[in-house]
Amino acid sequence: MSPWRRRRAQARMWLSPGMGVKRWLLLFVVCTLIGAVGFLHFTWTGPLHFVATRWILGLNALANPDVMPMYVTGISVMVLSLLGALFAIVMLNRSVLHATGTAPDTAVDVIYSKRTLSRGPRVVAVGGGTGLSNLLSGLKEHSSNLTAIVTVADDGGSSGRLRAALDMIAPGDLTDCYAALSDSPVLARLLLHRFGRGEGLEGHTFGNLLLATLSEEQGGLQGAMQDIHDVLRVRGQVFPATTTPATLVARLSDGREVRGESELARQVGASRIEDVRLEPPDLPALPAVVEAVRSAELIVLGPGSLFTSIIPALLVPEIARAVRESAAPVAYVASLMTEPGESTGLSLKDHVDAISTHLGRAPTWVLMNSTPVPPTVQARYAAEGAQVLTLQGAGRELRGRVRSVPLLQAGDTARHDPRALAQALLGLIARVRTLG
Repeated sequence: MSPWRRRRAQARMWLSPGMGVKRWLLLFVVCTLIGAVGFLHFTWTGPLHFVATRWILGLNALANPDVMPMYVTGISVMVLSLLGALFAIVMLNRSVLHATGTAPDTAVDVIYSKRTLSRGPRVVAVGGGTGLSNLLSGLKEHSSNLTAIVTVADDGGSSGRLRAALDMIAPGDLTDCYAALSDSPVLARLLLHRFGRGEGLEGHTFGNLLLATLSEEQGGLQGAMQDIHDVLRVRGQVFPATTTPATLVARLSDGREVRGESELARQVGASRIEDVRLEPPDLPALPAVVEAVRSAELIVLGPGSLFTSIIPALLVPEIARAVRESAAPVAYVASLMTEPGESTGLSLKDHVDAISTHLGRAPTWVLMNSTPVPPTVQARYAAEGAQVLTLQGAGRELRGRVRSVPLLQAGDTARHDPRALAQALLGLIARVRTLG
């Protein structure tokens, strides 16, 4: 965004509802005008009458009544004076903000987040991977009352290496969500930076190493959650589904069991996943997570991998119980494509049934993309064994839950558009508020 457009956007934000600015700006203008009238009365009727007369007569002499009436001259002077006063206030605020270490360009974002977004809807999003972080990046423009509950069973890549070395929960999906919700573009970029060289550093992201450091220092991430939110300037909250390291175990249709998320897609083969579980089974959840679910206006599942992102976060007993008992509707954001190995051959009904079986509650709504996936994109995904997820074979009961909305992001990949997805979810919340 160009600097000029950025300034125009910030100017509109200053005047948006709930910022607490317009009332004081109006008071300033009114008081300035009253003060001007009072000053004119003082000078005209008091000891400065001679000076005021000379000034007004001199001002009138500069104006040609045939071209510009004298009252227009007075209005012009008044407007210029007000603009000068406003400019002085702006420069004073900039000086104060600089002195306190706050960048003037970010002040409006901070106030907008604290005042306007703090009154946004209370949304809990459950899942992991790029799908969840994508969703959060769209929702954070409308509310700061966001809570992400992130699966932590990943055992591959950077997360797997840190888990094995430090016996900690997988930090990768947490890092993605912190970056998505961070109010600082610089911090968001740094969190996702992946080291391409360096013995012991190669392959790790800065965010994963930061979480590993805090986990090591605090004896686990549970004691460091507030510090993380403060340091990263997160708009909302990001919590792991559990702070205890866990292993994902899948039971396949051929009777085999596969241990470890990273092994799942490779070992499924021609079989199908029947169900998944976490070991150990009695995993604790943070009290803040349970409280967020209980107070939510909407609980969102996904988008993300069915058996490795969404369902694992729902296998923590306290979270599953809180979701089942919550009065808030549950919206499942259906994947755009099936995933090779993990959900090959599964229909939308199979996805919904798997969630309902593991959670013990069926989704209230299923949010589905209605924009056709371009043939070239379909062909590329088909070469990898993935197909478009459609309503084919869905019964009347499931079709009654489906809400089809244009959600496809333009480009050469099948990915949800963050803004369109956020608008669709806000529409569901508006419907709940209307009916409630």
